[in-house]
Amino acid sequence: MISFILCLAILICGYFTYGKFVDNIFAPDDRDTPAVAINDGVDYVVMPQWKLFLVELLNIAGLGPIFGAMQGALWGPIVFLWITFGTIFAGGVHDYMSGMLSERHQGVSIAEVTGTYLGHTMKNIMRVFSVVLLIMVGTVFAVGPAGLIVKLIDPSKSGNGGVFSATTTWLAIILIYYFIATFLSIDKIIGKIYPIFGICLIAMAVGVAIGLPLHGYKIPEVWANLHNMHPAGTPIWSFMFITVACGAISGFHSTQAPLMARCLKSERQGHFVFYGAMVAEGIIALVWAAAGCSLYEVTNGLNTGLQAILKDGQSAAIYDVCITTMGHVGVALAMLGVIACPITSGDTAFRSARLTIADWAKIEQGSAKNRLKLCIPVLGVGAILGFGNTLGVLSYTVIWRYFSWTNQTLAMIVLWSGAMYLAKEKKNFWVCAIPATFMSAVSITYFMMAPECLGAFAALKYNTSVAYPVGIIAAILFFALFWKAKSHADQIAA
Repeated sequence: MISFILCLAILICGYFTYGKFVDNIFAPDDRDTPAVAINDGVDYVVMPQWKLFLVELLNIAGLGPIFGAMQGALWGPIVFLWITFGTIFAGGVHDYMSGMLSERHQGVSIAEVTGTYLGHTMKNIMRVFSVVLLIMVGTVFAVGPAGLIVKLIDPSKSGNGGVFSATTTWLAIILIYYFIATFLSIDKIIGKIYPIFGICLIAMAVGVAIGLPLHGYKIPEVWANLHNMHPAGTPIWSFMFITVACGAISGFHSTQAPLMARCLKSERQGHFVFYGAMVAEGIIALVWAAAGCSLYEVTNGLNTGLQAILKDGQSAAIYDVCITTMGHVGVALAMLGVIACPITSGDTAFRSARLTIADWAKIEQGSAKNRLKLCIPVLGVGAILGFGNTLGVLSYTVIWRYFSWTNQTLAMIVLWSGAMYLAKEKKNFWVCAIPATFMSAVSITYFMMAPECLGAFAALKYNTSVAYPVGIIAAILFFALFWKAKSHADQIAA
């Protein structure tokens, strides 16, 4: 348990030290924020700092730091290191920069920000990339909760079962809520209910953290388990880094940060709202990873027990951890968590999709008519994908299978954008360039050997002897391209 406590302490200290270091490099000032200068009463609305923090936490979290961390625990306690240092040096920087760069550019979506610093071609790529990713996330976070609600209320009615099944009925209800939350002012629904669910998410993590030692479970030490404990032998690099995602760094966060960038009263709130929310998410992920490493049977140094419970689905795993560590209170929190958390990521995903398209097409969103023009097609596509899944026409796994890689590739692009911004401003660009280079190696390595990517070819599947060198070479190449662009910008400035 010593390594768990040390990692927890490092995360907390990281917020006050490295987080503040990054904040000082960016240098927030007293200029009017978009919420003050624009304030359209819909998307640009001043909100209290404590509410901004909780809404941002729930925007970026959902079930990500829970299920991703438990999946990451399959590799053993070594995942503690990635969650801790990934959060401080990569995820926190990524979330802070994506939020603050959006704030500095009138709260525009991340696609517009990347275009400003990486060129027009990248802007168009990111526009399409972001909208597809957001609609995919929103759809999955509608279909999943619909099935979970049916399973909790009446397991006999779960499953597809045609147009009028219980699942499709609940999916319709969730999509109607998504439409309302996407259309109305951000402080009308999201600003009111998100803080409540954010507190519940934190309460779940606190309950699990207290329940583990209270019920006699021992959290294994990192130094005693410095080997791959994954039952399938899946390589640590780069699969663990991709799998944990939201618990360390996630490109999805950059699509959510502009929502809060449009609601800051002062730039000086950025450290707490953006970097702070990511650290909080890292702490939540650390707790759930510890649960995954502690509660289940280890056979011959492999996490076979954890693998077995995860095969029953994410809701089953969360339910099991909660009832084991917190009893009946845990059951209530688990039911709330597995339903509310994904829903609260789904509605902001669709809202972000609306705003990304609005920024792209330059459609003002203060008008209800203009919002309807975008809400209807965006939610319409989500409905087609969602109902297609419940009716057996489309596969849930097909919709979701490419999320992990695209998510971390998006994070890589945003970090390079941050590095370019800092370089142009003659500031310490290394805080972004180093994690950007690292994530470039992670993303390309994964793409080379993951079964859903080039690993679909038998010769490349899990072929580390090919993937590792290619990933490293690609990362060096990306850094060289960044350096060339930086040098060119320096010459122009001179």
